[in-house]
Amino acid sequence: MNRTVLLWMIIGWVGFMILPWYVIEDGFWGLEWLLDGYPLDTDYGPAWAQIMEGGKFWLSPFPLFLLLPLAVWGRAKSDPLYSLILLVSGTGGLGYLLLQAFTIGIAGWEFQVLETWYGVIDRQYGVGYGGLLVSASFLFMITQGIAARGVINGDVFVVSSIGLIVAIVGMFIFFPVSRIMLSALQNDEGLFSLLSFTTKISHFKIWGLGCLTSNVGCGVAWNSLFLAIVVGVTTTALGLVFALVATRSGFKHRKLLRALTVLPIITPPFVIGLSLILLFGVSGVVTQFVADLFGLVPGRWLYGMPGILLAQLLAFTPIAFLVMIGVVEGINPSVEEAAQTLRANRWKTFTTISLPLMRPGLANAFLLGFIESMADFGNPLVLGGDYDVLSTEIFFAIVGAQNDQGQAGVLALVLLGFTLSAFFIQRRWLGKKSYTTVTGKGDAGFHSILPDRVKWPIYSVAAGWTVFTLVIYCMIMFGGFVEIWGLDHSLTFKHYITAFSIEITEDGFLWTGSAWNSFWTTITIATVAAPLTAGLGLLTAYILVRQKFRGHDVFEFGTMLSFAIPGTVIGVSYILAFNVPPIELTGTAAILVLCFIFRNMPVGVRAGVAAMSQLDKSLDEASLTLGATSFYTFRKIILPLLRPAILAALVYSFVRAMTAISAVIFLVSAEYNMATSYIIGRVENNDYGLAIAYCSILILVMLSAVLLFQFFVSDRKATRRKTLPKTKTSTGFKESIA
Repeated sequence: MNRTVLLWMIIGWVGFMILPWYVIEDGFWGLEWLLDGYPLDTDYGPAWAQIMEGGKFWLSPFPLFLLLPLAVWGRAKSDPLYSLILLVSGTGGLGYLLLQAFTIGIAGWEFQVLETWYGVIDRQYGVGYGGLLVSASFLFMITQGIAARGVINGDVFVVSSIGLIVAIVGMFIFFPVSRIMLSALQNDEGLFSLLSFTTKISHFKIWGLGCLTSNVGCGVAWNSLFLAIVVGVTTTALGLVFALVATRSGFKHRKLLRALTVLPIITPPFVIGLSLILLFGVSGVVTQFVADLFGLVPGRWLYGMPGILLAQLLAFTPIAFLVMIGVVEGINPSVEEAAQTLRANRWKTFTTISLPLMRPGLANAFLLGFIESMADFGNPLVLGGDYDVLSTEIFFAIVGAQNDQGQAGVLALVLLGFTLSAFFIQRRWLGKKSYTTVTGKGDAGFHSILPDRVKWPIYSVAAGWTVFTLVIYCMIMFGGFVEIWGLDHSLTFKHYITAFSIEITEDGFLWTGSAWNSFWTTITIATVAAPLTAGLGLLTAYILVRQKFRGHDVFEFGTMLSFAIPGTVIGVSYILAFNVPPIELTGTAAILVLCFIFRNMPVGVRAGVAAMSQLDKSLDEASLTLGATSFYTFRKIILPLLRPAILAALVYSFVRAMTAISAVIFLVSAEYNMATSYIIGRVENNDYGLAIAYCSILILVMLSAVLLFQFFVSDRKATRRKTLPKTKTSTGFKESIA
């Protein structure tokens, strides 16, 4: 028997015979379940005990599906019965597991007609670790069977990876989102109504164009679209500017520049908004100074589209930079040297060689900026004024007095339509051109220095934006050391003492500060979620770029879906989907980790796609030709060349888990409270000093984490000269001398 098949068969039997079949309220890792009547206790017992002692007769068919793979013993993979047996075992077992999970719930039968036919039965809870292992066993039996049929050249690693990603994306993205999307088709009585849907989606508040003819505002759809386009273009341009400064200008302090560039991404959005208000609001420092200097009346220009735009540029430029830095670094210097050898000057080389090869990065950076702007919630909430956008309208539809999930679903569909349109436009712009620049050939070149007509403008933009960012963060840090931010600027340490005080007792350190519980919870969850997010995102990128299979575009769309939906919708959909069997996660740390993984995974995917588009497929082919497996090739050849993408995914996923707001509001519990939830509570109580003090600590922690990621992940290694020969040619540019 194939060793992999045998391994998954054993895993399935472990789940059925040893581990608790249903979810454990006290937590699996506490191991109390081993001491409380295990294995015959019906709360903690494995499947066989649930059948014998708990009367869960519907679990009886699983041993048949788990034993069926034994029939492949002694058969060759080329034998048609080999794949057929595995497919029957996997699809039959997994299909039956889903059927019984969704038809029997916490109150018994989920459908009245089944209770009429078969009578009243006992209830069942959500799937536990035993059910999870059995599900995984069936899933990978299916992928083994598909690979045995020669799909994707019979590559077990690739087929299994696709199967795993499809399963978890379906479970943790499509399933919860579909729950709230279905509400868009329901009327106020909860019945499906096409008329109600048509009325809601065509409402003038969504599509109105009154702003073109009068002083009334435009519909939220047009507001969101215009803002997202401007943010996408501008953040991409700023990200490219900083990437060029870091890689093409000879700037010595590139690591410091990276740290400063990503500062805004490690701050809760409403804090940037508050800082902007204190600078440019009606009573802001800059506003009052300009008003006194020129005798003007302070205006409210910040509240509305200008304020949201400014805050989003601060927040989302780092995303574009993290994507662009890997793409700019990945351009093979030999290509630029060839152009210079043919007497192209630096401007010609940059515009005809370098810039076109950056198109994957530009397209992906714009897509991420566009989607982030569409889904942003914190900045429009603080600075929106009368400029309504889709994300805030969805929030108020859910938690406002109207409590209209149908309206929220309609608005979410509109938002999803915009993001999907941007996705397809991006793909069409890239086309089928090749952007490969990293091959298996030796590379001892150096990147071309920017022409002066490009260098000085980007220096000016980068310097101005950096100074502005530092001013914003000085305001934030200053706010933690004053009595009342904006009113009483008497210096004090009381906010830090209240939040992070420590007492030394005979028994050791006592964490007495009010913020410690949420702080350690946030650190733990972010540390767990970050590597899982990065790993899953890069594996998905590898499949998207390197593999062609039926349903490829649908697969790519599925991986981007959660990123296109506002965090508010994700949080509510997770509550609706995972508050009851078959998957009960509400109130646990797992639901927070899963939310962060699938909410942030698309950044790892897009960064990986952009970077991998530059890697020649001959690298993979050479490895496979020499007898390596796809898994070995991915681990030893591809991953080392994706260091910038790995860094981007790790940094983004970690800091977003630390600073997420919209989804976290709905998913935190008394036991697992997150930092942003705690900070929002302080803001609601007008305790801005403590909130800012907490934010400043988070900024320092996340900045340290970014530096650690950079140290351990480092840059992609390539044999390139680090200095530029000082020989000047007649054409006025420097070139290498082999």
